[in-house]
Amino acid sequence: MWRRGRLWFSDLVGNKMYAVSPEGKVELLIDKAGGLQVVSPNTYKGSNAMVTDKDGTVLMCQHGVRRIARVDDELHQILFLDKWEGKRFNSPNDIVFAPDGALWFTDPPFGLDKGGDDPAKEIPFSGVYRYANGKLTVAIRDLTNPNGIGFSPDGKTLYVSNSGPKMFVNRYEVKANGTVGPSSVFISYPDQPDNEVPDGLKIDSTGNVWTTGPGGIRIICPQGKVLGQIKLPEVASNLAWADGGHTLYITGSSSIYKLNVSTPGEVPLYLK
Repeated sequence: MWRRGRLWFSDLVGNKMYAVSPEGKVELLIDKAGGLQVVSPNTYKGSNAMVTDKDGTVLMCQHGVRRIARVDDELHQILFLDKWEGKRFNSPNDIVFAPDGALWFTDPPFGLDKGGDDPAKEIPFSGVYRYANGKLTVAIRDLTNPNGIGFSPDGKTLYVSNSGPKMFVNRYEVKANGTVGPSSVFISYPDQPDNEVPDGLKIDSTGNVWTTGPGGIRIICPQGKVLGQIKLPEVASNLAWADGGHTLYITGSSSIYKLNVSTPGEVPLYLK
């Protein structure tokens, strides 16, 4: 997430949240960012995606305590959302504001020790949720591992990546009441073991989808044609627009990459 001239990013395994300047200076912002003081090695218990809210605070997904927290300017964390119909979330993953101001997020079981088979899993599906006017609803419940999420600039199309076992990005028509129509496959990947999966995605100002996945990042036009591909020497997990959409930041396994783009990205609804 681009904020106050720096990129904020999560180390999901390291359980820390950082900021990095355009020059590469890194600062630790929150230790134990997933909400748990002690986590097992090589587990996904840290913080994940973040988004700036209308009031300028940050909403941060926390796998460890299975919630979305609000983070203020002093980096204090308070509960924002953690349950659907009294049941705890799995591990909120990616989060975005739609152009109409509704908040959407994905909730796969990646933060649970045994994934979808973990006895601590309280909700029987891995959902995509919509939060608007104080009401939380399930928009999609038939994906196995929903991950990255984004909207077309006009808000009429929703894109959601599924990280496995079937790997693909789906698209959905968004209706006026906030529900979605039937899914259609936007791009699919071969079903083969790989450490690269469809993960984060972002949309540019012309509606092209920039999505991580096996083989790197693909730029796909709204009609589904792959316009280009970015291959890194490591796995790419997520992306963020900066500098008014003219710069793309990419989080890799152990590195942050920066790329100038000629087609500006669609900047988040709220910025600070």
